[in-house]
Amino acid sequence: MSDIASRSTRPWLTPAWACVLMSLLTLLLAWWVLNTHLDLSTAAGALFAPAQDDIAQIVAHYSWWPRLSISLLSGGGLALAGVLMQQVLRNPLAAPTTLGVASGANLALLAVTLMAPGLLAFGREWVALAGGGLAMGLVFLLAWRRGLTPMVVVLAGLVVNLYFGALGTVLLLFHQEELKGLMIWGAGSLAQNNWDGVMFLWPRLALGVGLALLLLKPLAILELDDANARSLGVSLKYLRLASLALAVFITGCVVSVVGVIGFIGLAAPAIVRLLGARQLLSRLIWSTLFGALLLAATDLLLQRFSGALPTLIPTGATTAALGAPLLLWLIPRLRLKTGQPQPQGITIGKRRAAIGSWLAGLGLALVTAMVVALCVGQSAEGWQWQLPFIQDSMIQWRLPRMLAAGGAGIMLAVAGTLIQRMTGNPMASPEVLGISSGTAIALILTLLLLPGASQLTLIGLGTLGALVTLAVLVALNKRSGFLPERLLLSGVAITSLFDALRSFILAGGDPRGQQIIAWFSGSTYYVDLPTALILSALAIVLALAARPFARWLDLLPLGATTASALGVAVLRSRLALLALVALLTASATLIVGPLSFVGLLAPHMARFAGFSRAREHILSAALIGALLMVVADWLGRQLLFPSEVPAGLVASLLGGAYFMWGLRRL
Repeated sequence: MSDIASRSTRPWLTPAWACVLMSLLTLLLAWWVLNTHLDLSTAAGALFAPAQDDIAQIVAHYSWWPRLSISLLSGGGLALAGVLMQQVLRNPLAAPTTLGVASGANLALLAVTLMAPGLLAFGREWVALAGGGLAMGLVFLLAWRRGLTPMVVVLAGLVVNLYFGALGTVLLLFHQEELKGLMIWGAGSLAQNNWDGVMFLWPRLALGVGLALLLLKPLAILELDDANARSLGVSLKYLRLASLALAVFITGCVVSVVGVIGFIGLAAPAIVRLLGARQLLSRLIWSTLFGALLLAATDLLLQRFSGALPTLIPTGATTAALGAPLLLWLIPRLRLKTGQPQPQGITIGKRRAAIGSWLAGLGLALVTAMVVALCVGQSAEGWQWQLPFIQDSMIQWRLPRMLAAGGAGIMLAVAGTLIQRMTGNPMASPEVLGISSGTAIALILTLLLLPGASQLTLIGLGTLGALVTLAVLVALNKRSGFLPERLLLSGVAITSLFDALRSFILAGGDPRGQQIIAWFSGSTYYVDLPTALILSALAIVLALAARPFARWLDLLPLGATTASALGVAVLRSRLALLALVALLTASATLIVGPLSFVGLLAPHMARFAGFSRAREHILSAALIGALLMVVADWLGRQLLFPSEVPAGLVASLLGGAYFMWGLRRL
């Protein structure tokens, strides 16, 4: 069972004192914000009886006070939901975002708003509850056979979260005008113009708090193992279902009012436990209070400086941007009781006897997919078959996209294979660990700050971003021996920074936003032939460069001590492998964005197929990655012709479905 150290390193710093300090900070920020418009006494009077001829008091009554109230309610509700999820699943990484509940609720509201707005008359919270419940149900379905073990639950949650996020991105890409207002709301907007949101949310959260208190004693029994809990007469199945349903209901209510604000549900319980909250009741109380104050303080800080910013910045994105460094600071102080990662933890499936035949089959499938991608497509006259290289349009349009997709798939697959074998962590990949996100942050900043930067500059700065991300991951996880939970949590924090940046762009109205959104999603639309040829050659060279490291990759999963005894220079080998991963990730992310999911999927598919040795694992994963991206790019161009779905999104949808099927069979 995983847990977080409940002893504070400073005895005087307790959850109570932390809440007091956060309350003082919130009051100071509130005074600071109000002082720019009206004094505190006038604002206090405007709370109940605003003067109808005083614009400042009217704004305070109908906007400022409701916004402060909704931030306190939302922060407290998300923190409460996080505590319930962590208690039920005995998992310190459980939260509405890591388990896909928030993205499920958000997707349901987007889909219903677009396709069946009449259902909103029954209540937004019920629509969000249905979406969040569907996400949680999928997580349970995937992890049930493994007894809801923390690692499998988090892995399932990440897959579901990515899958639902990809579906939501598809809706936004094709219905930007209809869903334009929901972009800001979906990024977590606390802006209010009346008290309706507060009146909607507070009774539902009060009901949630009451039900949580009723479940307090049964939930406390979950501190024991399952056998002891059953001996006390507790029905664990119904208790878990009831508690998680309550957490999903609370999350759905919050998401239906303010959108996705994801960091609070993970951070507040972790901070409170770190500061010494041991009993469930104290964690419920202090996490709820601290989460409420944390979100309110963040929103007040944003309000104070929003006038100096060129665009409207959603609070949810700001919370992620400010909270991620805090989470990174907390990670070295988390004590996880899972021991060292298992040496063979990434072995899935039986090793194939006829490796050569299977590799030849994968190669033939890739060649077939490339021929289809070049020769078969739709036009204004319908489906057409064209011989390769006869039509100029094929060389100008289809060939670059096919080569770019295949090359990016190879590089991401090889990078994912290297990381998984080096860390012994089945969840490791450039996407999940935040390496792709770190690369994306560097590339986006380069595009925005250095217009007209060359491809070589972009690759260099993207590689630098990946190396910085890897350095952060190594620094945070070296002493713990790269525990999977801690490594994953580091990736969650880094990815939240990227999500914040993406939300800023979506909500800011930048004219370059549409192109950046398409790049986020993994579109090959903007790739020309010279770039595609360079990318393909680079992919082959880098994939071949990984093969000499096969012996290291076979021995490193056995642990540093064993690998060193067998003659591996562990530090030097890890540094070399991390540098190669950085270059692979940066080159691929530059072309197809950070959301392709191939780096996690392709190595697992190779494992499922029985390729277990490092050399064959790298080669098979590279072929599968290229095949997956070529097929995804072709399907994205054909399914909704003349509109297109970016290849990265198609790969996420197809690969996520396969991965969920494979995870269910574990």
